[in-house]
Amino acid sequence: MKVNVYNLKREQVGEIDLSDEVFGAEVKEQLFYEVVKAQLASRRAGTKATKERSAVAGSTKKLYRQKGTGRARQGSIRAPHHAGGGAAHALEPQDWSYRPPRKVRIGALKSALSLYAKEGRLIVLDSLELPEIKTKAIVDALGALQAGKKSLVVDSASNEKLVKSIRNLDAHQFLPPEGVNVYDLLRHDHLVVSKEAAKALEARCLR
Repeated sequence: MKVNVYNLKREQVGEIDLSDEVFGAEVKEQLFYEVVKAQLASRRAGTKATKERSAVAGSTKKLYRQKGTGRARQGSIRAPHHAGGGAAHALEPQDWSYRPPRKVRIGALKSALSLYAKEGRLIVLDSLELPEIKTKAIVDALGALQAGKKSLVVDSASNEKLVKSIRNLDAHQFLPPEGVNVYDLLRHDHLVVSKEAAKALEARCLR
């Protein structure tokens, strides 16, 4: 498929050939659910914990002899039914992360990229080089590109001026091609990529 290439003033400066398999694939929304669920599950801290009887402070001595007192037998002051004792069925740290199969992950990424292209929300630029490190420069550029609401900007991580200019903006996010993921794609209204980044995304999905 051919996609128009613009400069930072949204003037068309050429075209680029992108793979139909990546940017023109069938949009399978069920894959979005599978991959986003896995991403969010992997972000869970899972650090909940309570102390069981072996972890709380307290003597290990038997409270009193087993027989002859007329009282119920007791083994430890740290038992759950004593004040200050350990918890019964204590909570333990848990790892919630899991990884869907690669076909599912790549299929979801292709579907998300294709959705942007299909809905006209994909903007390919010949270059994302800014004249200086200045937040206003990227805000003005995104406004000119009609992507000023909420955009995901993708270019090489070595583009220091872009990275430092965009990092103070809440509505916009920068990612290198290798960091682009389904969750962040679905959270934004526009995808702004350089030609090199578009080709890098294509290569990542086809390898």
